[in-house]
Order: sequence, then structure tokens, then C-alpha cells
Amino acid sequence: MNISFKTSFKLLFSLLLSSLSFSQPDREANGKNFATRSEVIGQHGMVATSHPLATQIGLDILKQGGNAIDAAIAANAATGLMEPTGNGIGGDLFAIIWHEKSQKLYAINASGRSALGLSYDELLKELDKIEKKSIPPYDLLSVSVPGAVDGWFELHQKFGSLPMETILASPIDYAQNGFPVTEAISMRWRSSVPFLKSQPGAFESTFTIDGEGPKKGEIFKNPDLANTLSLLAKQGRDVFYEGEIAKKIDRWMKDQGGYLRLKDFETHTSEWIDPVSTNYRGYDVYQVGGNVQGTAVLQMLNILEGYDLSSMGYGTVETLHAFIETKKLVYEDRAKHYADSDFQDVPYDILLSKTYAAERRALIGEQAMKDVSTGVEVIENGDTVYLTTADNEGNMVSLIQSNFRGMGTGFVVPGLGFSFQNRGELFSTDPEHPNVYAPGKRPFHTIIPGFVMKDGKPFFSYGNMGGAYQPIGHVSILTNIIDFGMNVQEAGDAARWDHSGSSEPTGQVTDQLQTTGQVNVESGIPYEVVRQLRAKGHKVEVGNSFFGRYQGILYDHEKDVYYGASESRVDGQAAGY
Repeated sequence: MNISFKTSFKLLFSLLLSSLSFSQPDREANGKNFATRSEVIGQHGMVATSHPLATQIGLDILKQGGNAIDAAIAANAATGLMEPTGNGIGGDLFAIIWHEKSQKLYAINASGRSALGLSYDELLKELDKIEKKSIPPYDLLSVSVPGAVDGWFELHQKFGSLPMETILASPIDYAQNGFPVTEAISMRWRSSVPFLKSQPGAFESTFTIDGEGPKKGEIFKNPDLANTLSLLAKQGRDVFYEGEIAKKIDRWMKDQGGYLRLKDFETHTSEWIDPVSTNYRGYDVYQVGGNVQGTAVLQMLNILEGYDLSSMGYGTVETLHAFIETKKLVYEDRAKHYADSDFQDVPYDILLSKTYAAERRALIGEQAMKDVSTGVEVIENGDTVYLTTADNEGNMVSLIQSNFRGMGTGFVVPGLGFSFQNRGELFSTDPEHPNVYAPGKRPFHTIIPGFVMKDGKPFFSYGNMGGAYQPIGHVSILTNIIDFGMNVQEAGDAARWDHSGSSEPTGQVTDQLQTTGQVNVESGIPYEVVRQLRAKGHKVEVGNSFFGRYQGILYDHEKDVYYGASESRVDGQAAGY
């Protein structure tokens, strides 16, 4: 039989397309396919972080016989080195852990407190001197005790299996010998340097190459951080909170007119807590409460449970309107009630009740609400890293860590290799506000790890960093999976929305009472939907916002495999084996 060249080419092309079909996601949402790539599937373990090298470091720990907790610590140490634009050991940490052996979910609040030696009245006097009414982000007033290192050692003491010297070995090696800087991180790094290199301390000598942020692909080294991590590996957490490192910080703070002292480090403790939760359509969703905004995720889900989102459809005007109005209502509670549980009783019995959710839902009408969002946005763009790990025993870790504003304050004690966070900026100075500044108090935090259980079994460990956006991101990811049938990669790749203009936990307000706030959507939302939202009274702009970054691991109990996903918009990676 003679076959023409044209016919042969068509047949070959058809066969080629058939052979490639396995790589396409096997689920669609409302007839649309959102995934930029397939999920990663692993049988024995999975690591998903915002940096590919950090993912590989975590995976190597699992292959050496370490568990998910060991891998999370190693990966976090690596991201602190490789992504200082979002995190580091000068910042704080929160985590939710499923421990397979004890069949229990644990949560840790490893956030630091304000200086014991700075009273509220003294703070106001210091603010008067610099003519400020709130705590500025790049001032020594904004520095609270870094809690991440204590968080690592608490996690390790309770659940770890490998020695800390083994866990920290690769991050130390990369700090000493260098690593290539990735594209998105380079962009943020280079934009931070011109401002931060003028800060007192060793920022320029620590975080620049010839006075500039490293370019994409350029090899960066941080030998001071290598030395600090080596001290932690050999001497443990006490060297950071009682020994050599704490004493260096104490001396530097005194010289610079700062307020943290050795006593603040010596008295620091992390806190093991019970996570707060709600049930959403049969799924138990867990968050960290107290001085963290995780409760907002649960409140939003409680309100949205009253809508048939699946029938309303992903990305429709009806769905987005319900999301936006729900966010407005919940963020008013977020602004007024979330604070350090040692200083304030957060009324969870009311905030998380289905009755209260129904009352709030009843306020949502056909048009965009006004007079709900009355605050100014001060925490929209905090930079953070989120990572998640899972091992062959069934343990899963959801961990988030941050310096708050990108590279933090830019204050670097010479020889230590890290910048201090500026979380203290998020205290209110209103004496009547639950989140008002006090000595030894934990400020409000934006960073939230998420975890989902189904029928008493671990189902999904996930997070979506991005300042005030994070509860919106968590709700979007979960509804994409539960209501719209997306897989874990699709759920993160689907076009996102954001809303700003809500009241803030800092207590700051404006006189612009007649406002619906600002809605931003990614370009994947059809323009017809944008027009329909505007017709409902929403102020909508396409793009021009920060929509966070996502990682997730889903455990399929029936198949006994992990499905991993990572943010396609930036540098992250999920990998399993």
C-alpha cells in the first residue's frame, strides 16, 4: 500500500499527540483546563518549597532516612539562605504537623515578642521624637525577638529523627561555597538593596555583590550565615538565645540604640497550641489562631458554605461577588479581634460558629457593600516562604516562615549573616485595641500554614504566602479543589483575585467611608466578568497586585501516594520519590 508523505506526516503527528496525552491533567473545572503542568506524584515522600535547591535538600534528607520534620527544617534553613527576600532566621515561624505515630495534629506558634524593656508610654515618646503615630517598618522599634530558630529546635526535639548537624549540613555547605540565584528572587533582591544597604549594620557586606543585589544565575555566598548555622548545628538553640549569638545581638542593639536585650532572648519560648478549625463540606480545615490571621480562612469558609459554589461555577460574577463580599465582612473581625492570646481572649465561640456565619452571610446583597472596608492597607505585600513536606511514614508538615517586609529591617549584626524581621510594625498604638503594643507581647502576624483532614485522616497540607492576601489564597485553593474539582496543581494555577481596602489590625483608619475597596483579578478572569463585577459596584482592575505563592501536598489514601504542587508563577518546585 502506497501512503503519501502528507498522509504519513498526519498519521505520525496524530500518534505523537496520543503519546503525549498522559501528561495532561485528568480533571477539568467547568470545561476549562487551568494547570500549567502536571502534578508531581511520589510514593515514598514529597517536598514542595519556593526554591528548587531547597526542595532537593529536603528530599535528600528524606532519602537519608530523615522524616518530614527533619526535611522541613533543612528546607527552611536553605530558603533562609537562598531566598532572603522572604525569610531567614531573623524572623518567625508557624507550623502544623500531622504525626502519624500518635495519630494527632499539632501546631506551633514560634513567633517572637516585643522588648521587655520598652513600655507603651516609652514607645509613644520614641514615636513622637520621629513624628510618627505608628511603628515604622525599618526602625529598631519594629524589631521583635526572632522565633524561627527556637521553632526548629522545638520541632526537632518533639519529632526529629536525624541529628541537627546532618539536617543543616547542606544549607551550611551552600552558604559557604555558594549557590546560583534564581530569577524571581534576584528581581526582588536587587530592588531591596538600594534602600536597605544604607541601614546600620552589615547589610551591604552580607547581602550584596560589589554593592548590588545578585543577578540571575550569579553565585552568592554567605559565610557569616554558614558560621551561624554551624554554631546551631553543634551547640543547639541555646547558642542563639543564651550564648554567643544572643550576646552579640545584645551588644549591637545597645550600640545602635535598639531595645532588644539578652533577657528578651533568654526568656523567649515557642508555644505548642491546639489549631482552630471548622468543617467545610465534610473536610476539617485547620489553621493557627491567636495573633495570626488563620481564623479568617475558617470564617470565610463558614460563610461560603451557604452558597452552591459548584453550580455557580469557577470565576463567574456570582462566585467572585460572593467571595469579595465575604472577605470584606471577615476582615472586619480580623481587624478587631485577632491578637496575642496571652493578652486577649479571641471569641472563637462566636467567630467560628455557623450561626454567626449565617448572620454575616445575610448581609450580602446583589451590589457591592459600602461602609464595610474603612481602613488603610499597611500589610498587603509582606514577603514570606511557605513549604510542605511528607514522608514514607505518613507524617506531613505545613510550615511558613517570614521576615515580614521582604528582607526585613535590613539590620544585620556584623558576623551573623541574617537580617532582623520588622513584625513589630503590626502592633496597634491605640490603647483600646486588642493588638495594642505591650512589652513581651507577640504582634499580629499575616503568615498562616494550612492543613485539611478528611474522615479523621490527613488530606492536604498547603499554604499561599502573600501578606494580607493569604486567607483569600487559602480559600481560593480549597474551593478550587473541593467545589470546582481541580487537582492540586490546577488549584494553584487557576486565575486569582484579590481585594484590598479593609480595616487593619493596626487600628489605622481613614475618612474614606464610602468605599467598596479595590478588587484586582488576574488576566485569566474573562473581561466580561470584570464588566459584570463593575456593574455590581466593585472597583476592579486587571493585574497590578500581588497574588501570593503556593505550595501543596495532597495524600491519596486509596492509592497510597502523594500529589505535590508548586507555584508556577515564580521559582518553586515540588519533587517526590
